[in-house]
Amino acid sequence: MGNTYPYNTRLLLRQELFFVRQGSYSRNSGYLCSMTQPRIIIAIDGYSSCGKSTLARQLAAQLGYHYIDSGAMYRAITLYFLRNAVDIGNRDAVANAIANINLSFVFNEVRQASDVYLNDENAEPFIRDMIVSEKVSEVAAIREVRVFAVAQQQRMGLHKGIVMDGRDIGTAVFPDAELKLFMTADPEVRVMRRFKEMYATNPGITLDEVKSNLELRDYIDSTRDESPLRRAADAVLVDNSNLNCDEQLKLVLEMVKDRIKAALRK
Repeated sequence: MGNTYPYNTRLLLRQELFFVRQGSYSRNSGYLCSMTQPRIIIAIDGYSSCGKSTLARQLAAQLGYHYIDSGAMYRAITLYFLRNAVDIGNRDAVANAIANINLSFVFNEVRQASDVYLNDENAEPFIRDMIVSEKVSEVAAIREVRVFAVAQQQRMGLHKGIVMDGRDIGTAVFPDAELKLFMTADPEVRVMRRFKEMYATNPGITLDEVKSNLELRDYIDSTRDESPLRRAADAVLVDNSNLNCDEQLKLVLEMVKDRIKAALRK
């Protein structure tokens, strides 16, 4: 897919800084992240609140890989659109807005994770708000937005050794990824997970609000014209309704081990 917008040099430089500071070796991951082993791309797709980001961060830490939160990119773009009252039905307005957006990832030493920056402002404190959650699927469905974001995501994967989660990572961003996962969980489990996550910063949130938001996002993500959420034909289905984080990580690390062995044989 071609990018109609020039690649942002500042984004690339700050990503490289993030990659260096994040590190490329994990003491706890053994041979999996050895410098002599081939590095692969791990693409994780699935619905909201299925634990994609949690698993992706754990994998990146274990393997010494770079974790890219594609959802944070779309949330940051949505935040910009909301702040600037961009008419998402106006293609010219959308194109003009995108031309004024600079996204970057900077490693946060305190959180030991990357923060997404919007035009040099740390957007992490704002992108999880309900107002953004209610609009992000709609904004992410816009073709121009996806072209802009996907081109940058693909640039990040040029040297492999990354874990990226989202809605179309295995189908559109990295269709040739060595390991593709499609994550799911029971709807009630997903609602409770998101409720607990949002309640920490928004005690006034209700279960009904969270449920309605997830149902709407599922519908928009699955039915949009541009890169709809779907399971890639070669993606491994992971239902983590009854798995804790450690069990899930152990299960997927075995898959990673098999993919690295397969890459060695090529």
